[in-house]
Amino acid sequence: MSTPLTESVPAAQSAGTDPRDRHRDRRDRRGHLRVPRRGGHRAAWRVAGFVIPAWIYILCFYVYPLFANIRMGFQDYSVSSFYSGSAPYVGLRNYTSLWHNPQFGSIVTNTLLFTIGSLVFQFGIGLALAVFFRRKFPLNGVLRSLLLVPWLLPLVVSGTVWRWMMYADSGVLNQVLLNLHVIGHPVPWLVSTTWSLTAVTLVNIWVGIPFNMVILYGGLQGVPEQLYEAAAIDGANAWQRFRRITWPMLRPVTLVVLTLGLIYTVKVFDVIQIVSQGGPANSSQTLTTYAYNLSFQQLEFGKGAAVGNLLILVAIVFAFLYLRSVREPEGRQA
Repeated sequence: MSTPLTESVPAAQSAGTDPRDRHRDRRDRRGHLRVPRRGGHRAAWRVAGFVIPAWIYILCFYVYPLFANIRMGFQDYSVSSFYSGSAPYVGLRNYTSLWHNPQFGSIVTNTLLFTIGSLVFQFGIGLALAVFFRRKFPLNGVLRSLLLVPWLLPLVVSGTVWRWMMYADSGVLNQVLLNLHVIGHPVPWLVSTTWSLTAVTLVNIWVGIPFNMVILYGGLQGVPEQLYEAAAIDGANAWQRFRRITWPMLRPVTLVVLTLGLIYTVKVFDVIQIVSQGGPANSSQTLTTYAYNLSFQQLEFGKGAAVGNLLILVAIVFAFLYLRSVREPEGRQA
């Protein structure tokens, strides 16, 4: 009785009833598993259903406006161009007119001072707070959460509140500084050509500190605690531990934070427009507010687009530096 059973196994295998035969039939000469065409088409359509809307969104709201702005920078685009649909090409005339504008040099200087001042103090204060909150103490998480408020608030709200605080007569900022005897008389933050750029820079510093603190605090979490313990055993003080351990370990994160900070600060518009509108007498005017004024107040869209193209060029340079700073650590690890 055992012979038929033993013979039935190879018979069944020869008949193709072995489940492994079905997978062998689906493999090509190289041994790769074949996917049925119908199922492959369905998977491709599912992928396309997610990818195509994203590409349409990028093309409509990023790529097309970018190329339209670049083209407009070489045209004499005015209000009549909206009705006629045509704008003559003028080559580099929009850019040369900006270069010969006597105000353009001071506007570029304001942009540099605003960017450098914001970046230095945002990074410095953010780094100090990140190092401070690395210690474990009661209410650590609560205080860190409260410091995120400037970053979470809409810029319209932040700018409006700071504008009220900086009024010369009734502003809270002057009252606090007077009570602390830091100043002897109220400072005209918003109406003085001397203080207006400082005012908008202070507001932008306040807005950007949480971003720097969060990124740097995350970088500090990757520093091994054993390094600090070994340094403490060797007698290193707090400054030596920071200079020899913390700062070298934070260099990759620092480069990313500074590059992103440059990109964000160069294109700041909301804070300046709400607090000072670029005034008085263009004393707090930057390239972003200048492009807005040319386009929507003076209705010189071609010149406004030219200023925007300069900002795009600066942003591309900083974005290239950012991508390079991100890829270098990956290349070293590989």
